[in-house]
Amino acid sequence: MCTALRYPLPSMSVLSQLNPAPIWIYFEEICSIPRLSKNEGKIRQYLLDFAKKNKLESKEDEVGNILIIKPPSPGMDNRKTVVLQSHIDMVGEKNADYPHNWATDPIKPEVKDGWVTAKGTTLGADDGIGIASQMAILTDENLKAGRIECLFTVDEESGMTGAINLKPESFTGRTLINLDSEDEGILFIGCAGGMDTVGTMKYKSTPVGNGSCALEISVTGLHGGHSGDEIHKGYGNSVKIINRILWNISNQFEISIANFDGGNLRNAIPREAFSTIVYNQSSSAAINSVIKDFYSILIDEFGDLEKDLKISVREVDLPSFVMDKESMAKLLNVLTYCPHGVIAWSKEMDDLVETSTNLASAKFSENNTIKIITTQRSSVESSKHDAAAMVESCLRLAGAEVVHSDGYPGWKPNLTSEILKITRESYHELFGKEPMIRAIHAGLECGLVFEKIKGIDMISFGPTIRGAHTPEEMIEIKTAQMFWDLLTDVVRNMPIIKQGG
Repeated sequence: MCTALRYPLPSMSVLSQLNPAPIWIYFEEICSIPRLSKNEGKIRQYLLDFAKKNKLESKEDEVGNILIIKPPSPGMDNRKTVVLQSHIDMVGEKNADYPHNWATDPIKPEVKDGWVTAKGTTLGADDGIGIASQMAILTDENLKAGRIECLFTVDEESGMTGAINLKPESFTGRTLINLDSEDEGILFIGCAGGMDTVGTMKYKSTPVGNGSCALEISVTGLHGGHSGDEIHKGYGNSVKIINRILWNISNQFEISIANFDGGNLRNAIPREAFSTIVYNQSSSAAINSVIKDFYSILIDEFGDLEKDLKISVREVDLPSFVMDKESMAKLLNVLTYCPHGVIAWSKEMDDLVETSTNLASAKFSENNTIKIITTQRSSVESSKHDAAAMVESCLRLAGAEVVHSDGYPGWKPNLTSEILKITRESYHELFGKEPMIRAIHAGLECGLVFEKIKGIDMISFGPTIRGAHTPEEMIEIKTAQMFWDLLTDVVRNMPIIKQGG
C-alpha cells in the first residue's frame, strides 16, 4: 500500500492516473514542496514525517542526509542489504517571463504526449523521481526482499555537500543503487569527477557622456541543459553568444557596457544572457542592423539545434555609469578566449566525453566586480585539473582573482561487479534485450561514496529524462514503469549472504 502524506496538492491530481501509480503519487507530492539546493528543510521534514507515519526507522545526520530503513521480509533476512540512493535537492530554472517563487510556489506538472513536464519551470525529476521510487519501495507491502536502506542526500546540485560529509558507518549495506540517471536502457557503472573554477574581475567605471542612449540586448530561447550529460551536443551558450555580439559591435562602433548578466547555474549550459550598452545616438540604426545580420548568421550556424533562439533589443533608460574602455576590453577578451565544450573524448569507452569545461555564467556583481563561473569535468583526475588550469590561465590574463572548488572524484567502472551482473540479467529477463553498459560524463555521488567506502559495489539507472536543469525538463512516462519494474526485480533478487561474508 502507498501511504501518502498529502502535502498541499492542487485541487485535482494530475499524475495519479499514471503508472506506476505509487511513484507518480509521491512524485506529485514532492512537486508541491520547495527543495532548491541548500534550502531542503521542508523536503527533509517531509521524509522524516513519512518514515514516522509508516513506522519505519529513520535517522538524520548533521548535514541533513536522511536514512530510512525497511526491515527484511519474513524469511529474507539472509539476503544482502541494498542501499537505494537519491538526492533531495533540485535545480530551479524558469523562463524569464514566468512568475515563480522557488521558496513558496509548487511546481505544476503537466502530461504532454507521453511525457510529464512542468509549466514554465524545471520539473525536478532530477532527482524527484528517485525520491518517489524510494518511498514507493519503502511502502510496498507486496515486495518480498531483504533489508533495504534508503539514503537521501542533500545539496547534490550545488556542491555534493551531503555525499562529501557521508561517513562509512552512515549505512550498513555495501551494495548501492544510485537512482540519479536519465537514460532508460543504460546501466551506468562510472562517472566523471568535477570541480569549479571561479574568476572575479575588478572593473573601473566612468560617467556616461552627453548625447548617448542605451540599448538592452537579450539572448533567450536556447536549449541549455546539463553541463555534463549534454555538453557534447553543440547547444548554444548564451554567454558566448552575447559576447560575440558585443565583440562585433565594439569593433565597429564606439560603445560602452553598463551591465552584463549571463547564465545562472554552475552545472547548466547557460540559456539566457542580457547586456546593456551605451552608444552615440547616431549609431542606433547601424547597430541594430549589425545585430540583425548576426542573428541570421547564428540561425545558419545552429539550424534546428536551437530553433527557438531569439536575439532582442530594446531601448532602456540611460545608466549613470559604464565600464571604462580597458575594463570592457578585458571582459570581452576573457569571454572570447575562455574555453567551453568538449576538450577530449574517452579512449576507452565509445561515445563518452572524457574531459569538458562549461562557461556557466558571467555577471556584474557588487563593488564593481564581475564574477565568471566555470565547471570542469573529467573521468581522468589529472585531465580535470589540467582543464581547470587552462581556464585559470585565461582568467588570470584578464587580471581576475581565481579560486577552485575542492571538487569531487570520479567513479571508476568495474565490469565484474556483482550488482551489474544481477541488474543486467534482470533487464534481459524483463524486457528481452540487453541493456547498454556505460559511464556518464556527469558527476554522480557514487564517486564520493566509492572514495569513502572501498570495495562498495554500485550501479546507477533510471527512467528517461530530457532537458534536465532547464524549463524543458521532462520524463517519459512509459520508461518510469520500466524503471520501477527493473528496480523492484533487482531489489527482490539480491543475493544470499555467503557464510563468513
